[in-house]
Amino acid sequence: MMSEALRFDPVKYKETTREQWQEAAGAWHRWGPTLEAWLGEATEVMLDMAGVGPGSRVLDVAAGAGGQTIVAARRVGPDGYVLATDISSNILEFAAESARQAGLTNVETRVMDGEGLEGLEEGSFDAVISRVGLIYFPDQQKALAGMRRALKPGGKIAAIVYSTPESNKFFSIPVSIIRRRAQLPPPLPGQPGPFSLGTPGTLEKVFESAGLIDVHSQVLAAPLRLPSAAECIRFERESFGALHQMLSGLDDAQREAAWSEIERELQSFEGPDGFEGPCELVIGSGARK
Repeated sequence: MMSEALRFDPVKYKETTREQWQEAAGAWHRWGPTLEAWLGEATEVMLDMAGVGPGSRVLDVAAGAGGQTIVAARRVGPDGYVLATDISSNILEFAAESARQAGLTNVETRVMDGEGLEGLEEGSFDAVISRVGLIYFPDQQKALAGMRRALKPGGKIAAIVYSTPESNKFFSIPVSIIRRRAQLPPPLPGQPGPFSLGTPGTLEKVFESAGLIDVHSQVLAAPLRLPSAAECIRFERESFGALHQMLSGLDDAQREAAWSEIERELQSFEGPDGFEGPCELVIGSGARK
């Protein structure tokens, strides 16, 4: 019988995730320029694969502070519409403010659980997008079922996920060090996390299991470039909720020791032009029949 320590509690996980994004919302917004420089190319590919263009109605699930929401809103133009949803009300306030500052009147925000999209009118969107969000849903099939229901026939879902730990050492090194220091067990099969959809073929199988057709994927190198490893540590400490969740069982001194070890390891990615953390993304898409 599985011990209590190993049993994954999706309800508790979701509550903790909401709390942490409520707290990290400001930091995630402040790091917006870094996020867009890092994820900008992948975002354009995702929108291309979702068929987002002038006049499109787009649902953005787990939108965060809305960097990709803004890119989508500019693409769809005044005749289009983007609904940005997230589990965190605080982070959506930043998304709404960014849209206002950009002069965009075609963006709406709504606090919604990505696994609870039933309140949306069926068949009301041309495209659904999710940028590094689907990986953190405890029930990915439930989330995809809601996304699929919201699509018009022929509409597409597109998502960006991380590939394998080996190809994402900017993130997997901190994860492995924290996991060891916090004495955390390996993730259980099907447990949400940064690399839960990264194995080759996994995202495609998940899409097909959700009843999507014309499933495609593309792998894209997306190195995280910053002035130094220390700046990468600052970025991750301030805004990576998954790492904070893993660190929650350590005291302050133990957390500092973990971050010091992480920085020493990440310094191997510093060069004459600064820090370049290895990152590889998978962008997948599929259509509703």
